[in-house]
Amino acid sequence: MPSAGEEPINELEKPDISGFRDHVGHQLSATTANHDLKIVRMMLEDAKRDGYIPDNPADGVSTLKKTQSNKKRRAFTMDELKRVMKVASGEWYGLIMFGLYTGQRLKDLVMLTWQNLDLEDRVIILETSKTGRVQRIPIASPLLDFIATLEAGESSAARLFPESYSTYKRRVVNSTATLSNQFYDLMVEAGIVKERSHKATGKGRHAPRAVSEISFHALRHTATSLLKKAGVSAAVVQDIIGHESSAISNQYTHIDDEAKAIALSKLPAFD
Repeated sequence: MPSAGEEPINELEKPDISGFRDHVGHQLSATTANHDLKIVRMMLEDAKRDGYIPDNPADGVSTLKKTQSNKKRRAFTMDELKRVMKVASGEWYGLIMFGLYTGQRLKDLVMLTWQNLDLEDRVIILETSKTGRVQRIPIASPLLDFIATLEAGESSAARLFPESYSTYKRRVVNSTATLSNQFYDLMVEAGIVKERSHKATGKGRHAPRAVSEISFHALRHTATSLLKKAGVSAAVVQDIIGHESSAISNQYTHIDDEAKAIALSKLPAFD
């Protein structure tokens, strides 16, 4: 795919927009592609209104059809988790640690700054990008030990994972697609999934991508599964992991940090 982000905005054409949509749909999902297309369309509409472009090249670009996948997303097994952590290095090791011990999404972890960490009270405070819910997540001991190995940022606004954040920001529309691909490559190296084939399938570029049953998001499922297996109540698990709806999560605002810290202490260590 051409690097559309480096082209003058007035040179963008409809095929550029549809190509971007197809690229995101192939790498992630139709839902994500349609969401990103909506954002691009709004941005270009603003540019048209402000006189930077005569027409909106995203007008008329259709959304991708959503298909029901026969694969269900699942959690990592303990063996798989150990294998992927063994091959992970640099920021990826840290992202996996945070994913497992907080249950948060990749985007929210990439956005973390030192200001999100209250090391004195041993808690992570963040606002989720999907629901806007403010999360208070106690820092489990294995995660605290890992944080102690990190070089502190020059300011509280410094990112915990600056390289991953830069990769995220380099996308035409901020997206974790490149990072998701990197994580898939890690799983290939760990022998958890098969390497993706780049050969033509004969189904055309608009065909839906094959959805992997396991991805970085599986760490969210893994944390949920491990907590439930440890006997943690559903309410506490839901408060730690977060909800799709902020209205639902309001039910659990009475759960204190101590209860969540006790729950997280039941997660296994992986050093």
